[in-house]
Amino acid sequence: MKAFDYSVVVPVYNGETTLQELFERTQSLFTRLGNSFQVIFVDDESKDGSWHRILQLKAAYPSHIKAIRLAHNCGQQKATLCGIKHSDGKSIITIDDDLQTPPEQMEKLIKTHIESKADLVYGLYNGKQHSVVRNVGSRLFNAFFAKFASTSGKGTSFRHISSELAARIAGINQKYLLLDEVLQWFTSNIAYCNVEHQKRAEGKSGYTFFQLVKIALGYLIYYTVFPLRLMTFFGFFSSLLSFIVGMIYIYNKLGKEGEVVLGFTTTIVAIFFSTSVILFSLGIIGEYISRIYVQEISKPPYVIKEIQ
Repeated sequence: MKAFDYSVVVPVYNGETTLQELFERTQSLFTRLGNSFQVIFVDDESKDGSWHRILQLKAAYPSHIKAIRLAHNCGQQKATLCGIKHSDGKSIITIDDDLQTPPEQMEKLIKTHIESKADLVYGLYNGKQHSVVRNVGSRLFNAFFAKFASTSGKGTSFRHISSELAARIAGINQKYLLLDEVLQWFTSNIAYCNVEHQKRAEGKSGYTFFQLVKIALGYLIYYTVFPLRLMTFFGFFSSLLSFIVGMIYIYNKLGKEGEVVLGFTTTIVAIFFSTSVILFSLGIIGEYISRIYVQEISKPPYVIKEIQ
């Protein structure tokens, strides 16, 4: 039987300065709502004093905090999954450690869940307080995955997850983890509510522009077959183009004999056609290999160093 009404999962990376306030505001919210709660801090190998601060909070509030320290940095998605798997609440809420999403906004997630009975509730930001480049990139990423993957294109890291849905993803074990994609494999019963998003009060984002691009490309390759289909498309297009070019050279050869270098037509047609066939074949083979890879990969998504 679940011990708490709510488990609040907080992936932590260099969040030393915000953790105290995050917990206190969370505690104040659930005290006012009259619900029991726990906060699960998952330290993703922070470089500052985050783990020490988490242990201080654990010592002060032992019945309300679970502290998990990962053995190596594995990213926000996997740290969040770790916290979900170790939660003891009837419902789970995930929130970032930077206070850009005010903890008080969790009340909106809870209210929407009660009204909709949805397995998954997302808090959609009225306006993200990030840079223009990052906001545009986020919109493009969401739109692309909405078209080529399983996501609705409207996911955020501020979520309410039912314990039943959390149990369904317990066996997930993937190198490239996109949590919203995985969650939406198991349910289409999703609701949304609008929430506030504030400017970062302390520090700066743990992700650089190039890190975000690298992560996005990893998700693109792992969760969609778009690159392989693109390869197949170019193979087909090259085949068609080579056929047209070949016909032109054959026409010139037959109609304007003497003006075409001997052997040139044969060489051009052979190169174009063989290259296009190779690309087309690689695309088809890649479709099958990608599915085998997804089924067989078994690298653990994270390794826990200690739990307090």
